[in-house]
Amino acid sequence: MPHDTPLIATIVAGLGLAFIFGALANRFRVPPLVGYLIAGMLVGPNTPGFVADQKLALELAEIGVILLMFGVGLHFSLKDLLSVRAIAVPGAIVQIAFATALGAALAWLLGWSIGAGLVFGLALSVASTVVLLRALQERRMIETERGRIAVGWLIVEDLAMVLALVLLPALAGVLGGEQQAAQAPNILALRFDFGVWGVLGITLAKVAAFVVLMMVVGRRVIPWLLHYVAHTGSRELFRLAVLAIALGVAFGAAKLFGVSLALGAFFAGMVMSESELSHQAAEETLPLRDAFSVLFFVSVGMLFDPTSLLSNTWPILATLFIIVIGKSVAAFLIVVAFGYPVATALVISASLAQIGEFSFMLASLGVSLDLLPEQGRDLILAGAILSIVLNPLAFAGAARLKPWLEKRAGIAEAVEAVPIGPATEPGEVATTTVVPVADDEDAPPPTKLTDHTILIGYGRVGSLVGQSLREAGLPFLVIEDAHKTVAKLKADGIETVSGNAVKGEVFASANAAGAKRLILAIPNAFEAGQIILKAKAANPEMLIVARAHSDAEVDHLTGLGADKVIMGEREIARGIVEQVLAAKTTPPRGDPEQSPAVA
Repeated sequence: MPHDTPLIATIVAGLGLAFIFGALANRFRVPPLVGYLIAGMLVGPNTPGFVADQKLALELAEIGVILLMFGVGLHFSLKDLLSVRAIAVPGAIVQIAFATALGAALAWLLGWSIGAGLVFGLALSVASTVVLLRALQERRMIETERGRIAVGWLIVEDLAMVLALVLLPALAGVLGGEQQAAQAPNILALRFDFGVWGVLGITLAKVAAFVVLMMVVGRRVIPWLLHYVAHTGSRELFRLAVLAIALGVAFGAAKLFGVSLALGAFFAGMVMSESELSHQAAEETLPLRDAFSVLFFVSVGMLFDPTSLLSNTWPILATLFIIVIGKSVAAFLIVVAFGYPVATALVISASLAQIGEFSFMLASLGVSLDLLPEQGRDLILAGAILSIVLNPLAFAGAARLKPWLEKRAGIAEAVEAVPIGPATEPGEVATTTVVPVADDEDAPPPTKLTDHTILIGYGRVGSLVGQSLREAGLPFLVIEDAHKTVAKLKADGIETVSGNAVKGEVFASANAAGAKRLILAIPNAFEAGQIILKAKAANPEMLIVARAHSDAEVDHLTGLGADKVIMGEREIARGIVEQVLAAKTTPPRGDPEQSPAVA
């Protein structure tokens, strides 16, 4: 067996140190990704001790990007994507142009060439796929309107960067760098000497061909293949099929059509979302998505040289200002100019206040073409690291700015909270009264129902519970944050509150004070516990029924105030035993005086 195992060493060192420093960061109430970045610095070439294989780490990180974009595609549909094109396309283009101009201005102040300024500005204009999606997922915004706008914006940025990566080698000579036509990806255009416009035209044609192929052929083949594998009954094969489709489509899109890996994976997920098995596919890929996204942050940390903070202090601060403030303000103004609420504009601007993987690719290409000086690459890396670390603070700052900006704009407060119980989260109190305003997703209108049931979650368990409540004629409403499920519930005439029930204003809109019972059909015991605390504060007499997957979860939820906690495995075992005992006491089928037992 070979002793030189760089792949294993990179994975073990990356994940091991990421766990240690991620746990320490969480202990000190710092986002875990800060710990992941520190872990990367420790195994990188710029710190003493063990040095992981940087090239392998970057490739592993790319797998994380593929799986993450595939997961996002599973929650998207073509209709969702087209619904935000009016803001995502012009918004992303204007924001890229503005950020590029700011970057070029800084490059001019540093004495760089026009070509260097163009590459530098483009690198600062595009947000990191992993960071943006992780931030939206943590805040459960992927399936909200804000999340759809942010993802649509991200896709437009990805397409723009694909074009930039294709055109830069062909334009290098004009911009003051080395003409490296042989490295351009469009071999056909080079062979027939179509020039820059030929490269651009062929690139757009290949992207269009990929989209058409996925929409026409992929929409039929991928769901069919998934259903075929599901009918084999093998969970292992199903999981393998999902991963093979995600990685295969992404790799094929990059090699055959010149589309980025992330974009190819997104379309694969979006096509697969039309299958009824998309929910199961998302669950099967979740552990790998989490593990490889951690390796992405580790790989970013490996690129960073801490000493550059001392040698390039002011240029780094200027770069960070462009990333966090400059392009965020531009995105905010663009979204507001299109008539969207302040809250939506703040979420989009905070989401884009960082840079990542495409920035590294542009920086590396710029240096190899002699367009960008090595100092520019160092500034981009430093700006990426610092902006990723500061991104959670950008979201926190957006939340604090929201009421002030709304007050300045003459908008009423979204929620008028009446504290009636103890704090359920730091800085939050339970509420029962909500004064809604239009166009604010965080403040849904209050229900007029009384003596009703509040059903949290409408997945596989919640939908069965809801069906039984309807058949029994019991009034109820559903709190659900999955966009597609909410749309279906409303189409079926079921009163629905869209949002995460953990949020005080969302839960308060369900009139917890006037409800008879609360049913928690969500599998997440931690979130269920927070909701129970809110429910008890609003209505101590409410009957609360929850679900759990272990004895520890049962004890946790019961201790917080749940009246009844159902553990699925226990109920399945009870049902099996009842059937066995019933069969044992049933006389043989040959006895004419007895009817056979019904299983």
